[in-house]
Amino acid sequence: MSTTRFTGFPDDTFAFFDGLERDNSKAYFTDHRPLYDAHVRGALELMLGELAAELGGEVKMFRQNRDVRFSNDKSPYKTTTYGVIGKRPKGLPPLYAQLSSWGLFAGSGYYRLAADQLERYRKAIADEKTGRAAQQAVDAVQAAGVEVFGESLKTAPRGFARDHPRARLLRHKALFGGKRMEPTDNGITRAKALRHVRTTWDACAPINAWLDKHVGPSRLPEEPRGGRRA
Repeated sequence: MSTTRFTGFPDDTFAFFDGLERDNSKAYFTDHRPLYDAHVRGALELMLGELAAELGGEVKMFRQNRDVRFSNDKSPYKTTTYGVIGKRPKGLPPLYAQLSSWGLFAGSGYYRLAADQLERYRKAIADEKTGRAAQQAVDAVQAAGVEVFGESLKTAPRGFARDHPRARLLRHKALFGGKRMEPTDNGITRAKALRHVRTTWDACAPINAWLDKHVGPSRLPEEPRGGRRA
């Protein structure tokens, strides 16, 4: 890293991704490695580290290399760079941030529901009282200008009516909120980046509170790396 303090994401940050999308090759990545280390992964890690010191938790950065073993797409690199603040006090949900050619994305929630979590989630969504509270939480997040995401089924899961009043939420296999800030010609300044991630994470609080109360962490054994839960 070229600095020990987060100074923002210059336009070179997003130009790196534009180039990687056009030339996803080892040669391109190697030629631009100093830029990546300083203003892409390095800058994102510095930002998350600063926020982790403030909010509690540990920073985890994810690999840029793609796992191409079981994919027809043999492009060697992801076209996004991302990390989380996890292992937060009192089991609070992780805080996520991602860079791409589109800008800086921030989000929080339950990005993946294990089998036992999914069972609790669906039961709580189907319940009239806790289900209404979930919908109110989602509405509050969206009213703050934050989108609600999560992998979902095409129809309501087996055992639930397709016309259930909360069928859309029942279809979810994950639930989180997030919002993207697009860069200007000068990139994204330190102040704007920090304000964006803080306000987005704060806006996700209603969903997180509901999930923490009615779903909670998985009680299943930790999934082996690269595998799936049994």
